[in-house]
Amino acid sequence: MEHIDLNNSTVLVTGAAGFIGSNLAKRLLEDVPGIRVIGFDNVNDYYDVRLKEHRLEQLSHYGNFTFIKGDLSDKEAVFGLFEQYRPKVVVNLAAQAGVRYSITHPDAYIQSNLIGFYNILEACRNYPVAHLVYASSSSVYGSNKKVPYSTDDKVDNPVSLYAATKKSNELLAHAYSKLYDIPSTGLRFFTVYGPAGRPDMAYFGFTNKLLAGDVIKIFNYGNCRRDFTYVDDIVEGVTRVMQGAPEKKTGEDGLPVPPYAVYNIGNGHPENLLEFVTILQEELVRAGVLPEDYDFESHKELVVMQPGDVPVTYADTEALERDYGYKPSTPLREGLRRFAEWYKAFYIDEAGR
Repeated sequence: MEHIDLNNSTVLVTGAAGFIGSNLAKRLLEDVPGIRVIGFDNVNDYYDVRLKEHRLEQLSHYGNFTFIKGDLSDKEAVFGLFEQYRPKVVVNLAAQAGVRYSITHPDAYIQSNLIGFYNILEACRNYPVAHLVYASSSSVYGSNKKVPYSTDDKVDNPVSLYAATKKSNELLAHAYSKLYDIPSTGLRFFTVYGPAGRPDMAYFGFTNKLLAGDVIKIFNYGNCRRDFTYVDDIVEGVTRVMQGAPEKKTGEDGLPVPPYAVYNIGNGHPENLLEFVTILQEELVRAGVLPEDYDFESHKELVVMQPGDVPVTYADTEALERDYGYKPSTPLREGLRRFAEWYKAFYIDEAGR
């Protein structure tokens, strides 16, 4: 593995207004001496833009953060960015997110996740970088029956277009690593949650609905299990991976062995959805988001599985532990407690002022 010193370097984070991107940028700016972070994002309205603006506003207080609004599918803008800033490391977190949205809005996924990612790869080829780290997803495992999911497993059966675009990213990165000797690492994230997260995620949507007095639908009659991973754990994993790139080597044929790797980042502890909802509601009451006498039973409905969903996600993180000495460990209750406290401050206390 090739060690990369981030001190006094320039790092590009795409999707910097997003949930993971903003948290990563903040972490790098606070912890790495002399680093310069270039944030790139199109700040689209897939979900509440106020959240994205809130995240960017927090980052704007750092003198060594530069934000550029632009779209990854705009090749000229991407190349201009690389030409001007010459990043040492690129972390590509920009993507059209969401499994269910991909069923009704396929164009957005092709533009952002395929064309956008291709533009990043082309830029890394023309303006060589020490390491390209990019977000893949646990959704690439599709309807695999074997658990926990290992990066050695075959992933040829995506059940959503979103999953297909993420698998395509891994294949494209492999080809570019092989052809142009670009060190690249893909990270398969498992159900990321936390404060200022994505409103389209279950825990956030459930909270909004319970507060509004609506009924929440729990899919697959509550028999889904998800490997929930707290955002700080994801950021820690990404930060470590950034600093260790796959080594450039020459094969027996005299050609480059692709400096390419893929890892899972997950908690390695799948939670039953009903158990998850119970913890969430307890923490929402504790934080004062919901009253203590809230009647949860009348606001819950168990329903069938949704198209594009899978019954279980479960990460095998052995490779991440072996190569980077790291395993996510934030307990679900602790993570949901921080989310509930943030939600109260952001949506309820702010509104009351």
